[in-house]
Amino acid sequence: MTNPTTSGVHHVGLTVSQLERSAAFFTELLGWREVKRNPAYPAIFVSDGKVMVTLWQALDEPVVAFDRRRNVGLHHLAFAIESEAQLRALHQRLVDAGVEIQFAPESIGAGPAKHFICFDPSGVRIEFTWPGPSA
Repeated sequence: MTNPTTSGVHHVGLTVSQLERSAAFFTELLGWREVKRNPAYPAIFVSDGKVMVTLWQALDEPVVAFDRRRNVGLHHLAFAIESEAQLRALHQRLVDAGVEIQFAPESIGAGPAKHFICFDPSGVRIEFTWPGPSA
């Protein structure tokens, strides 16, 4: 098959243990907007205008944390950042907010692309990537 049958990402669904706090991570710290809620599930849908993330509340207690080295599933979720200055400013905003950072902005391989990874309040690994200057 030479032509893909898909045309991009519509949404990503994440099961979270801290529904309201995870939603606030996206809306308050990243500037996303809440699209809707489904109290029956419960779920909160958030979007940056290009992609939607559906946050589903884990219903069973105790919740089991995802181990990226042992579980099949989402290793991390990566979002594009438009400039290195925005990448650094976002990193500082998250640090100031007390978000757990796995590593600060650093080069990807030999660069010039840079990235950093943090954890949302439910422990989901989130990567922010700047691809480097446009050619």
